[in-house]
Amino acid sequence: MSLNGKKVAFLVANEGTEQVELTEPWNAVRSGQGQPVLIAPKPGTVQAFQHLDRADSFDVDVTTEQAKVADYDALVLPGGVANPDTLRLDGPAVTFVREFVAAGKPVAAICHAPWTLIEAGVVEGRRLTSWPSLRTDLTNAGATWLDEDAVIDSNGPGPLITSRNPGDLPAFIKAFSDNV
Repeated sequence: MSLNGKKVAFLVANEGTEQVELTEPWNAVRSGQGQPVLIAPKPGTVQAFQHLDRADSFDVDVTTEQAKVADYDALVLPGGVANPDTLRLDGPAVTFVREFVAAGKPVAAICHAPWTLIEAGVVEGRRLTSWPSLRTDLTNAGATWLDEDAVIDSNGPGPLITSRNPGDLPAFIKAFSDNV
């Protein structure tokens, strides 16, 4: 498959996303001739982090209340601890993820981002990976957790692509690009 002409939603909280988990997939979408769109709960900017240190900020394109699943071909959920923890509390973000999965469109989540998938109730019966501390959360939500650099699960309406951490970004980006 190809990213050429694809519109890809990147869903993040306004503060707390891991910068490299946002920028590397974003740049891959752009270099593949796709269109990345930054979605966040509030308008304005998103503050990214390099682990615990503030990094760059990025302009929000669309808020979670404005976002419509039909407008996008795929969804990327970057990690960082604060990012998915904040998104789990944003009803429109959770609904967007749930509806995205139900629509059968590819969803990619890295590091701590599967917390948002858990909150959306879309991991039961699926195979995923994540940052190791989410293993119990995923298992308790009915998923099978695997310790692999990239896991592609097609046991649902659409593929779920997951990776463990920034070190897995090359595998994550390839798996995502191959399944959009």
